[in-house]
Amino acid sequence: MTDRYATGNSIEGQFQPGSNGTVLLNKLGIIDPDEMDEIELDLLVQLTDSVLDDVTDEQTITAADLSAWHHRWLGHVYAWAGQYRSVNMGKTDFHFAAAHLIPKLMQTLETKFLSVYTPCKNMPDEQLIDALAKVHVEFILVHPFREGNGRLSRLLANIMALQAGQPMLDFSAMDNNKQRYFAAIQAGLDDYEPMKALFRQVLLETQQSAGG
Repeated sequence: MTDRYATGNSIEGQFQPGSNGTVLLNKLGIIDPDEMDEIELDLLVQLTDSVLDDVTDEQTITAADLSAWHHRWLGHVYAWAGQYRSVNMGKTDFHFAAAHLIPKLMQTLETKFLSVYTPCKNMPDEQLIDALAKVHVEFILVHPFREGNGRLSRLLANIMALQAGQPMLDFSAMDNNKQRYFAAIQAGLDDYEPMKALFRQVLLETQQSAGG
């Protein structure tokens, strides 16, 4: 994980002793990154099932919901699960929002995006694509949590799609072209069109798979 993010020296930036800087400090004493990945994946499946049972088609998603989902997912693994990060993070030459700005930015995410674009009930495809792209970009740019933002953003996108009567999304278009995806995130600082194009492809491939 040392090559994924640059962080400070808080508990969120500490690694599990014996992991050679590959596994974040955790409650389970895990030092093998593959084992941690497997545990996080298993817990994410459980969270997804739980959230799908909880969220209704008419529910507006809030910033508090996202924190609660994060805690339910990783609360048994990391002490800081569900809490906004206190360390600054970035990938290569791109930096996510400064940690001290996150509470205010998440409030903005809720008032200007989540409350506007959820629930997604009865949204036609193009309106849903617009909603998915804007919410996804804004959430990823804030990157509110120390770990798991990408996976949580996909859960959020799936909830939005299901509210609109769509199937669970097929994210192959993003997985198969990471460079295009990261470029769309960076472009989202002032242009949502690249991410809208990606979600248009995601939704099309999802519908084709469901219909086939």
